[in-house]
Amino acid sequence: MIPYGKQDISQTDIDAVVEVLKSDYLTQGPQVPLFEKTVANYCGANYGVAVNSATSALHIACLALGLGEGDWLWTSPNSFVASANCGLYCGAKVNFVDINPHTYNMCANHLEEKLKQAKQTNQLPKIVIPVHFAGQSCEMKRIYELSLEYGFKIIEDASHAIGGKYLGKPIGGCQYSDITVFSFHPVKIVTTGEGGVATTNQPGLAEKMQLLRSHGVTREPHLMTKALEGEWYYQQVDLGFNYRMTEMQAALGISQMQRVDEFVCIRQAFAKRYDELLHNLPLVLPFQHADTDSSFHLYPILIQTNLIFKTRAQVFKALREHGIGVNIHYIPIHTQPFYQQMGFAEGDFPMAEAYYQQVISIPVFHAMTEQEQDKVVKILERDLI
Repeated sequence: MIPYGKQDISQTDIDAVVEVLKSDYLTQGPQVPLFEKTVANYCGANYGVAVNSATSALHIACLALGLGEGDWLWTSPNSFVASANCGLYCGAKVNFVDINPHTYNMCANHLEEKLKQAKQTNQLPKIVIPVHFAGQSCEMKRIYELSLEYGFKIIEDASHAIGGKYLGKPIGGCQYSDITVFSFHPVKIVTTGEGGVATTNQPGLAEKMQLLRSHGVTREPHLMTKALEGEWYYQQVDLGFNYRMTEMQAALGISQMQRVDEFVCIRQAFAKRYDELLHNLPLVLPFQHADTDSSFHLYPILIQTNLIFKTRAQVFKALREHGIGVNIHYIPIHTQPFYQQMGFAEGDFPMAEAYYQQVISIPVFHAMTEQEQDKVVKILERDLI
């Protein structure tokens, strides 16, 4: 089976983890701060906060920005459920902004229109989470300009997008957001096994997220309510969580980050080759906005079922049966039973729903070969023509 995504672990990565296993620290040692610095420096951000998953990073990012009961969080329906669930974790209400039919990202036009309506009903969002789907940045400059007009905070969900660029700068530098969140799950571009990092340029947000990831406990005198009683002393000053990243994960991440540009270059080359090999087939290939430089975590294609007289499900099944590990990204969040219990219904976000009915993510990963890519194309041709 050729998977849609797969980690690439080198001997150098293995050696880095083994070295930690032989060290004095398996958690709360020097590797996590070094990994945070590595990611932040790469992105051009002032601070990085490492945690055990991007979901955890989204949660503490929302809390650091003060999201709570009575507030609204808006995000894209075309994402994994974590992009919306983080708002519910904080007791907030969640809504969605439909996608651009070309980029599959949150549509800035839809966002502006929804903000105008929400202002009239006094239901403006406290936080908006644009999702950089498949590795391509949303229109962050315009979203940022809207945030200044309507007063919301921005968390970039860049789980797919480490190594991507927007307006010539690395995604994650937070030029147009308060916080950016990355995922390091094994199918992502860089992996720590499981893990996430939140970047920010605001010291107060970084300090708050550091506090929340470790039980709300601090040894920092300036955060305490009274003087230290001794070197052992600590205080719980907030209700936090055990969201810490281990030293082994961080060591793997540090090693992987040395190859992030190589990984992205390979993915971009495969994407360009797919563009060339598939352009004559009844497919809609990924569109790239002129302001973006995608990291191509995914290569989603839309099956033009009206031209081939087959359903998307039939094409999906045929590909899987011939060893092509395709997947679907994503089932619109608002169509999930849990969200429909809140009142969402099919038809609420038609662009996301129309996209879902046609999409298949085909394999793209660092260790893929051209022979494997040729096999993907050959099977697609056989099933589409």
